[in-house]
Amino acid sequence: MIHVEKSGNGPALVLVHGWGLNSGVWAQVVEPLSANFTIYRVDLPGFGFSERCSESNVEAWAKMVVDAVDEPAVWLGWSLGGLVATQIAIDYPEKVNGLITVASSPSFAESEEWPGIKSNVMNMFTQQLSHDFALTLERFLAIQAMGSDSAKRDIKALKAVLEQRPLPNKQSLHDGLQLLNDVDLRTKLHQIEQPFLRIYGRLDSLVPQKVITLVDDLTPKSSKVIFAKASHAPFISHTEEFISVIREFLESVKA
Repeated sequence: MIHVEKSGNGPALVLVHGWGLNSGVWAQVVEPLSANFTIYRVDLPGFGFSERCSESNVEAWAKMVVDAVDEPAVWLGWSLGGLVATQIAIDYPEKVNGLITVASSPSFAESEEWPGIKSNVMNMFTQQLSHDFALTLERFLAIQAMGSDSAKRDIKALKAVLEQRPLPNKQSLHDGLQLLNDVDLRTKLHQIEQPFLRIYGRLDSLVPQKVITLVDDLTPKSSKVIFAKASHAPFISHTEEFISVIREFLESVKA
């Protein structure tokens, strides 16, 4: 079963967190947005308070998550959560009024024609998970904040979130890394008809800048916002600006 926390009133917004964390990561944005919107915070399968998914593919994860939300909504996914939210927009368009991806890519793994996370880095995290569970998570959190002016503060905030809820299921961590390595939604982005906003941090080492212009070509109807001094977690490093961008998009969808 997927754990969901619901708050606020108004049009629905679903928040989907990234790898290694849980829905507590949205604490700084929930209260301001709850004044005008109904917020659903979901824990991905095997993370936070959610049960692990028996299948390790993005379609199964998307189905578990979408079944846990009882109304059409704007879906906001961060990093790995962006892959899940994008899959939901593709497979369940009737449940998606709009899509927002944050520091996400339709294909996270680097290939000859696509910039992304190098295979040796992905392999390192996969191997380290088997040997030192806690250290692997800590290193990944550090990479997410790398480059930001507020990196130390951001890492501290991410660690605090992780400590508030049960640690992720170890197999789900492996499954999530496998999704980041294997999922490729590039050829399906054109199927997304709903309003689509992409948010990036210019200093993000997990989603290189070159990805942004390549995705522009894959989904020309989408819009984008780039936070010049942010890394992989702009909603933590630049909370007020992030909320302002989200509000503007939600108001445009509501209109």
